[in-house]
Formats: sequence, C-alpha cells, structure tokens
Amino acid sequence: MKHLLYIGNKLSNHGYTSTSIETLGGFLEDEGFHVFYASSKKNKFLRMCEMIFKTFKHAKKVDYVLIDTYSTKNFWYAFIISQLCRMLRVKYIPKLHGGNLPHRIVRSKFFSDLIFNNAHINIAPSNYLYETFKNSGYTNLKYIPNTIELEMYKQCPKEFKTPKLLWVRSFSKIYNPEMAVKVFIKIKESFPEAKICMVGPKKDDSYSKTVKFAHKNNVDVTFTGKLSKEDWIELSKDYNVFINTTHFDNTPISVIEAMALGLPVVSTNVGGIPYLLQHNDNALLVNDNDVEDMSNQIKRLINESNLAQSLSEKGKASVKNFDWEVVKKQWVELLV
Repeated sequence: MKHLLYIGNKLSNHGYTSTSIETLGGFLEDEGFHVFYASSKKNKFLRMCEMIFKTFKHAKKVDYVLIDTYSTKNFWYAFIISQLCRMLRVKYIPKLHGGNLPHRIVRSKFFSDLIFNNAHINIAPSNYLYETFKNSGYTNLKYIPNTIELEMYKQCPKEFKTPKLLWVRSFSKIYNPEMAVKVFIKIKESFPEAKICMVGPKKDDSYSKTVKFAHKNNVDVTFTGKLSKEDWIELSKDYNVFINTTHFDNTPISVIEAMALGLPVVSTNVGGIPYLLQHNDNALLVNDNDVEDMSNQIKRLINESNLAQSLSEKGKASVKNFDWEVVKKQWVELLV
C-alpha cells in the first residue's frame, strides 16, 4: 500500500466549500492509498504549524507529499512545505490551483522556481495552467484534470420560458458575486417572473455587500449559504441557467458540475475558462464584469429556440473526461 501526505485547506467542517484535499483525497483512499492530511485548523497560523508538524512526522513513511498550491496567501504554505520536503528528502507533488497563479509565478519568480523546479512533478488540472507553466520554463509538468463522479449528476428536463438563474461559488471578491445580482436586475426588466439563487459560503465581506446590494435594489435573491453537493444538485432541478461571474478562474468544478447536470452555462471569459468553454458551442461567454452582455446572453437562451438544448447537450458531452473513472487511471499510474 502506498502512503501519501496531503497538504491543503481541509476546512469543510468550518463551513467552507470542500476543496481538492477532500475530494481527491477521498478518491485516492477509495483506490487503496493510505492518506494522511494537514490541515483542518481554521486559524491560518495553527494550520501552518500542523502542516509543518505532520510533514516532519510522516516524511519517512510516505511515498509522496501532495501539496495544493494556490496563488494568494496559501502560496506560502506550499513554499514552506516544499522546501521542508527537500530538506527531508521526500518527493513532493504540487497540485496547481487558481486562475491567478500565473500572476503569482511572475511576481514571486524566485520562490516559485524553488517550489516548481524541485518538485517530483507538477500537476496542472487545466490546459490553461499547463501551458502557462510550460511557457514560464517549467518542464516537469503533467496534466491531470479536476474530477467529479459523473454518475451523481442526473440531468433533469428544463423549460426555458423564464430565466431561473443559479450561481454556485464561495462569496469572495474574485468571484464577483455582486455581478450576479446586477445581471438579475437587468433580466427582471424583461422577465418579471425571473428568479435567482446564490449558493455558497461566506469567504469575505462580498457576501454582506451582495446582500445589501440586493436589498437596496429591492430584488428578491435566495441566499442558501453553503450546501452539500447532494443538496445543491437537488436544488438545481428548479433552475435552468447557470451563471459564472468570476474575475479570475482556472477550471471551476462548479461549472463542470453544472455542465454535467445539463444546465446551460453563461460565464465570464477569464483565466482558464476559454480552455473549458467555447462561445456558442458548449456555453455562452462574455467579457469580465460585462453585466449588459451577460444579461443579453441569458435572454438568448429564452428567445432563440433550440439554443439552450444545444448548449446543454454539448456541455454534458464536454465533461465526460472529468469523470473519476477516467481520471483515476492517471493518478494511480503516477503514484504507484
């Protein structure tokens, strides 16, 4: 049996969205790997301390250390743990996350080189990050996509008489949740019976700002807070358009999940999105923060016969290769 230490933010018990450490970690356990984890501490300093402690504790017994690597403050977790792995002579594998990571490797090139040039291999979950890292001179790269269990996502028949918008993301500035409400206000001008539901945990003050903006403009927005995957899949049956309003992105799981459910997707065309979605083919795309165009694209789904059905079918077909039953072969081949 192979032993792994997985370093990342294991924070779903604190009300945050599950991340790769919980999803991929669980999948790997199901495949027979013994996985140690760090960390589920909510406090960032304590989380870092536990990551360091467990790296020391398990270094001699694990075959690899997987490190979820982000672009913001959590980048420094990856830097510290990767250098500790080098000192302890244990192979480490950064798993790259975040649409803003390309900017991080430019801003912090010295530290990035120390992490990525010395890794056993770097895992890019999107062609966007793969190409960006390759063009930045990193050669020890492998593309393994983010993954879902496709059988969980049963398509439900939809009617497209009135827009019923679904937004699923953490409430964070980079995901631009207020834009969703602005789009909804525009949609209501043409479709007074339209509705919107926003699903996700609070990550910063963008939640309170979005709620206040909705109240100020006297629009009825359903805010559910964090839901389990099963609960939001069930909720999705009542909605017919998935909107993604982010400023930065990589290959968002929520968008992949929406496509698997057969929901037509209208998204900002940022970061890695154009590597996943193609305008007028498997989704509809608009420029960053373009409220007017996103509203118009949503209206197209109602006004143009067969467009929604075509996007739904092509979207679902696009995500077949993200199924764990397909992707797991690459992880097992890498880690065994």
